[in-house]
Amino acid sequence: MDEIKQNEGSQPVNNNQKRKKNALIVFAVLAIIGAIVVYFYLRYKSTHISTDDAFIDGHVHTIASKVPGTVKTVYVNDNQQVRQGDILVEIDQSDYDVKVSEVGSGLNAEKAKRAENATKIEVAKKQLSELTYRLASSRANLEVQEANLRQADIDLERAKNLLKKEAISKDRFDRTKTAYDVASAQVKSARDQIRQIEASIEAQKAVVRREEASLKSQEAVVKQREASLMAAELNKGYTKIYAPSDGYITKKSVEVGNQIGAGQPLMAVVPLSDIWVMANYKETQLEKVRPGQKVDIKVDTYPGKIFKGKVQSIMAGTGAVFSLFPPENATGNYVKVVQRIPVKVVFDKDADPGHVLRMGMSVEPTVIIRD
Repeated sequence: MDEIKQNEGSQPVNNNQKRKKNALIVFAVLAIIGAIVVYFYLRYKSTHISTDDAFIDGHVHTIASKVPGTVKTVYVNDNQQVRQGDILVEIDQSDYDVKVSEVGSGLNAEKAKRAENATKIEVAKKQLSELTYRLASSRANLEVQEANLRQADIDLERAKNLLKKEAISKDRFDRTKTAYDVASAQVKSARDQIRQIEASIEAQKAVVRREEASLKSQEAVVKQREASLMAAELNKGYTKIYAPSDGYITKKSVEVGNQIGAGQPLMAVVPLSDIWVMANYKETQLEKVRPGQKVDIKVDTYPGKIFKGKVQSIMAGTGAVFSLFPPENATGNYVKVVQRIPVKVVFDKDADPGHVLRMGMSVEPTVIIRD
């Protein structure tokens, strides 16, 4: 009986010891598992830098008219896909047709004046050539008359000597004297004619210079009219607005009949083929982030889908520095706050075309520091 009682008393003690031992083993196993989990979690966090402050960004081509006018036709609707060169909007070009016609008529009139000036120059130069020829002829005539005068002078001197010797008659001497006077008068006349022609040549040269100056001035007017015509034709061409790139129509705010002004935004074209992720990482996360590192990108729209990309660049400053009202730390009210620095992440070229990504989508990029 005593042995039975002793065995019954020791059995609960053994059970308690076993339970304690098992509990210690379970605790130890859980502690080891927890340590392993914590180790791998910390290791993952040290090599995978992620943020949920990120979104998809891209180019936005704002479409605006270069000229004012009335909208004649709108060829697209909101969210419509377009190709580069597709016509988007057409403005009524009636006013611009009139302007082109008006400027063209003015250009033709100025060209006619230019042709008239060129003709005047040609005529003036021809007359100048004739005067030059006359001058050369008159100078040759003067040389002949001067030779005649020299001969008449010799004859007169000889006649005087002969008259003193009474070798010739008084009548013959008079005829010799008359011949000398005629020759002298002819020389004077030839010289006067040369002076008149030289004066006419100078006057004609002045006419040529004046007409040439007028032609240069007319050339400037013609070039001005040609520039005006080119501008009018360009403005006429601007009445048709084309898509600058492939993309989708957004923010459409124009309708047929609207009176629009130059530079007024009408719509936007967003090319979804060239988009990227703008991730705002905390400054404390960027110690080891470098351009070229791989990035896993989760998009809220497509849960479970992982897009691949890489870091392209890191902004030169924090977002606050480039805001409309940057912080003024020197004013005395500075409070230290962890800043965020934008990081541009581009998608790999072999991204899944079946999952369309759109601007503004929320994403969660994870930069892989090392494999």
